[in-house]
Amino acid sequence: MKIALIQQHASIDPEANLQRGLEAARQAADQGAQVICFAELAFDRFLPQVQATPELLSRAESIPGPTTDLFRELAIDKQVVIILNIFELAGGLTFDSSPVIDADGTILGVTRMVHITEYEYFHEQGFYTPGDNGIVVFNTRYGKIGVAICYDRHYPEYMRALAVAGAELVVVPQAGSVGEWPDGLYEAELQVAAFQNGYFTALCNRVGDEENLAFAGESFVCGPNGRVLARAAEGTDEILYCDLDLGQVAQSHARKLFMRDRRPELYEDWLNPKR
Repeated sequence: MKIALIQQHASIDPEANLQRGLEAARQAADQGAQVICFAELAFDRFLPQVQATPELLSRAESIPGPTTDLFRELAIDKQVVIILNIFELAGGLTFDSSPVIDADGTILGVTRMVHITEYEYFHEQGFYTPGDNGIVVFNTRYGKIGVAICYDRHYPEYMRALAVAGAELVVVPQAGSVGEWPDGLYEAELQVAAFQNGYFTALCNRVGDEENLAFAGESFVCGPNGRVLARAAEGTDEILYCDLDLGQVAQSHARKLFMRDRRPELYEDWLNPKR
């Protein structure tokens, strides 16, 4: 599987951002990418860096909707899997959502961010309802893919659930700012998740200076052995490519040992002790 992580800035013009994203996806497909991934809210400014307002909330869109329609056409034309991240409106509620589009243009499903944070310049609880679609792995043409949207990657329970569901690759659409994490920890977290769970991890980050935040870029890919396989630069618009040998999943320590020796019958009591 060849993947492409599209690391790009977002201007104040969503239409221009969308067109640049479509062009980048076409370029990635022409370079042989089979799975193409975008960062969190890739086609708009990072809305939660300010408090939610009715005007900002009105920018949410449906899935299927105008953005997914364009990328479905591209997926069919180029025979690629595309993982987006969109500010979604559904049933009168808004979500941070990643539709997964298969190579035949089918929307296989939508992952919605489950854990919603709230702190300076990340006023997400005013924008997002906690996800209600479960933790799902999508059986795409090119492999079994799960999605952990930004903040969800911090929860080992979430990352393990994707492994239990059979993920070979976990994609992380991210909005990470410059200096947000101590040196090395930004990658180490997903290196450990990849090693402990026996899958590839691919974090696709935003980049660029916005109202209150400068996004770092530095998208990267880790193998099931926990090693970083590819890394994008800080502060640049670029497409990061990486070839993944999915055969490494079955041969990983996690799939040969750790998953085999789990004791799930014990964990429920430990996590939820009787009072």
